[in-house]
Amino acid sequence: MEALNSIVGAVNGVVWGPMMLVLILGVGFFLQVGLKFMPIRKLGMGFGLMFQGREGTGEGQITPFNALMTALSATIGTGNIAGVATAVFLGGPGALFWMWMTALVGMATKYSEAVCAVKFREQDEEGNYVGGPMYYIKNGLGAKWAWLGVAFAVFGSIAAFGIGNGVQANGVAQVLEANFGFSTSITGIVLMVLTGAVILGGITRIGAVAGALVPFMAVSYIIAGLIVLVINADAIGTAFGMVFTYAFTPSAAEGGFAGAAVWAAIRFGVARGVFSNEAGLGSAPIAHAAAETKGPVNQGLIAMLGTFIDTIIVCSITGLAIIASGAWTSGESGAALTSLAFETSLPGIGGYLIAIALSIFAFTTILGWSYYGEKCMEFLFGVKVMLPYRILWIIAIYFGATADLGFIWLLADTLNAMMAIPNLVALALLSPIVFKVTKEFFATGGKSEEAGHAAE
Repeated sequence: MEALNSIVGAVNGVVWGPMMLVLILGVGFFLQVGLKFMPIRKLGMGFGLMFQGREGTGEGQITPFNALMTALSATIGTGNIAGVATAVFLGGPGALFWMWMTALVGMATKYSEAVCAVKFREQDEEGNYVGGPMYYIKNGLGAKWAWLGVAFAVFGSIAAFGIGNGVQANGVAQVLEANFGFSTSITGIVLMVLTGAVILGGITRIGAVAGALVPFMAVSYIIAGLIVLVINADAIGTAFGMVFTYAFTPSAAEGGFAGAAVWAAIRFGVARGVFSNEAGLGSAPIAHAAAETKGPVNQGLIAMLGTFIDTIIVCSITGLAIIASGAWTSGESGAALTSLAFETSLPGIGGYLIAIALSIFAFTTILGWSYYGEKCMEFLFGVKVMLPYRILWIIAIYFGATADLGFIWLLADTLNAMMAIPNLVALALLSPIVFKVTKEFFATGGKSEEAGHAAE
């Protein structure tokens, strides 16, 4: 295991080096500028379309709202609780600033992913709409780039077991054992049963469960987090000051915190930000491709909200709670650090709240990522692989729940980058199409989408 850790660690150091951070932030910023900062300017319009999107308006398997909830089910997970805490522990308070930067440019990335996913989606042998990076690479870039689509599908199908299965199951098992004394084996078995009951019903059932569970769990966590911040209201100003100060200057050692260089704040802020909101990974557009939507831009405007809700709202509450409560200097890391921050402010119940929130968040992430991995496998091998993949997914949950957390986090971090590379290259190459359809949409007041939908 030590040799495997060393190998994955070495690969991780390369794929998450300066070039990867430049690629993620660079492509996102390029898209944001090319779109003339439309994702930020039209944030209100996006929320309006989201609420209207509870009813489908086109061909697909799930409503636009449920497509967003499915994507959010996969993004709001351990990254929002344990990932943010890990970023602050390793990079200091300044890491939260770089998470915000990742989200602001990531909104343009997520918008562009969904636009491409809907524009270049196709129907499989069973008549279901399928899409995502592998399809917009194949249908948008042509045969000479086909290998890039295959690379994404291979990385995605493997990464799903780390990002969306192992890490999540492990997070649930560890937190339930620490807070309630539940055996990790029992947790693994219960998760297998619950997951199987949902994913064997396909995207329609996943979308229905996500549409009901995600809004409830997100709002509940936000309310609990705001209560913690109100309790620590006198420290919020100082917390914001530290976030902005330590984003550009090293944070000194304090208490159980070992100190961190600016590079660590950037590296862990961006890495955990991407792990949490998945902007640039190419995962979310797989869900948005199944939406019953009027057209690419409509779904893109809804899709970009996923990054805003996940990072600007949910991750910010976690990060500010950790910093404002003073828990960030305790020496704790991961979910234990977030739990300490809530327990310090809400004695007797804070730790349990985090345990329950993390369990629900992680469960829905397992559901969303099962669909992502399945569609990657379907792209490679056809619909015949879907049932065997679902069964393998369910079995893998048990091993994730009882495995070593450190290695799973490292592997997931590495596979994140491996997925992002082909997707970001494709988005850069397809950007002229994204800019064109966006310009036409706003020039015609959305009529171009309606005309395009009528022509289908």
